[in-house]
Amino acid sequence: MLARVISRVGPFDLRPTPDDTFEAMLRSIVYQQLNGKAASTIHGRVLAALGGRADARRLLKTPEASLRAAGLSANKLAAARDLAEKCLSGAVPSRRRLEAMPDAEIVEHLIQVRGIGVWSAQMFLMFRLGRPDVLPSADYGIRNAFGKLYRKNGRLPPPSAVESHGRLWAPYRTVASWYLWRSLDAPAEV
Repeated sequence: MLARVISRVGPFDLRPTPDDTFEAMLRSIVYQQLNGKAASTIHGRVLAALGGRADARRLLKTPEASLRAAGLSANKLAAARDLAEKCLSGAVPSRRRLEAMPDAEIVEHLIQVRGIGVWSAQMFLMFRLGRPDVLPSADYGIRNAFGKLYRKNGRLPPPSAVESHGRLWAPYRTVASWYLWRSLDAPAEV
């Protein structure tokens, strides 16, 4: 099934970005539950309020009113400040330190931050660190694509079904996930 998607979509081209942990997770917090255009606008305003780049110390020194005026809700502001504090204290390690850790340990560090859950941590593993064996089985897009490809009725499977089948894709579940997401955008087979 996935082989047909690979044929339709073409070569795997996920390119991890070299963002620092604070920069990547701040972006994740800002983008949560917003459409891309609105999130991008707010993220740009937040960076402007921080002097042009994501910096934990600068975020903590920036007045709440400035960050709220940039578009951060009270909850996102609290999450951003918690992220900054945890990055500075070392509770959330630098990217360099994270690169040497196993995936599960990275997830445990990241989910300590207010507003960061397992899904956000998995996205960091995939899109920032380029980890090859991550399967975000609770992700709606993954479940939707899996249901369309592997279930006759096309129904949304539970995460456990995706996890079970996903064992076949190890140690390249990130690649399988990428193709599942792309299958939702790819032209239909004729």
